[in-house]
Amino acid sequence: MKKNMGSADKIIRILIAVVIGVLFYTGTISGTLGTILLILAGVFVLTSLVSFCPLYAPFGISTCKMKEKK
Repeated sequence: MKKNMGSADKIIRILIAVVIGVLFYTGTISGTLGTILLILAGVFVLTSLVSFCPLYAPFGISTCKMKEKK
């Protein structure tokens, strides 16, 4: 797997996951919606840790900074 996520993308995903987690555990969101959002938060954390988003691959999207070749 080639990395396709930059640091800003990873930070945003982790922040969203934390917010969803806090909202779920405080009871602000619950039920089916809460469970779906909690699973989405887990996916965000996982993709941030491996720096690869499978949805970016088919579209050729990459938020990584490109290294200059000399």
